Amino acid sequence: MRSQDYGRDVTAGRRRRKVPEVAAEPGLVVEDPASGFCGAVVRFEQGRVVLEDRHGRERLFPLRPAGFLVDGAPVTLVRPAATASGPTRSASGSVKVEGLRARTARDSRIWVEGLHDAELVERVWGHDLRVEGVVVEPLDGVDELAGRIASFGTGPGRRLGVLVDHLVAGSKESRLVSAIRDDHVLVTGHPYVDVWQAVKPASVGIAAWPVVPRGVPWKEGVCEALGWGETYEGWRRVLAGVTGFRDLETPLIGAVERLIDFVTEPGLG
Repeated sequence: MRSQDYGRDVTAGRRRRKVPEVAAEPGLVVEDPASGFCGAVVRFEQGRVVLEDRHGRERLFPLRPAGFLVDGAPVTLVRPAATASGPTRSASGSVKVEGLRARTARDSRIWVEGLHDAELVERVWGHDLRVEGVVVEPLDGVDELAGRIASFGTGPGRRLGVLVDHLVAGSKESRLVSAIRDDHVLVTGHPYVDVWQAVKPASVGIAAWPVVPRGVPWKEGVCEALGWGETYEGWRRVLAGVTGFRDLETPLIGAVERLIDFVTEPGLG
């Protein structure tokens, strides 16, 4: 009777099951098994993938081998290959035009209250504005808005879109805007005291924007409450937290989109 050979590893011939690699295309729903967080892929940041759950909450996760579940099965997420088969999106969510050469600037313009407003609009809608040939100019406030409009000289093909902060009933801004009577001018706005406040708090790493006492300049009060230093330092933090339209509050998004549509209406030239 032959003795059995137990010295050989009976599993040596088996291959470990390979975890498949899955391209992290926008909209793919995955689960992080460590935290239980389940959401759709929205973008990449600093080598990590950003997931958004059904409540609109976003979280960043490293791209670890076998680090996620798709339909309950482990996968390794990888960056999708750049191909020409599908459109990519700009920061505003529009289809990105590759190899863009900015068109000649239109006669129409978009005016915003200040430099921070202009930089924020550029951060999110800059691609769209270059495609359309729209120039955004800061006003340094709206106290002289009616006079500035008169000096600009509006008309067919020469429209103005104006974005105003704190455009709520009874505000100084609403009274100034109510005096504008020009079919070639569209004024939109948002309810926030300053455009900083139109950035979602979570995007800049805070739970909520602080309440600033009356009589204290809003930006200075915010920077003091949060320990952000000077206002220029605070603004750097705010702008750095914005990578796309999802970082902004809905009223600002709608206001800017309406202005872009108004000054680029077909047939205006």
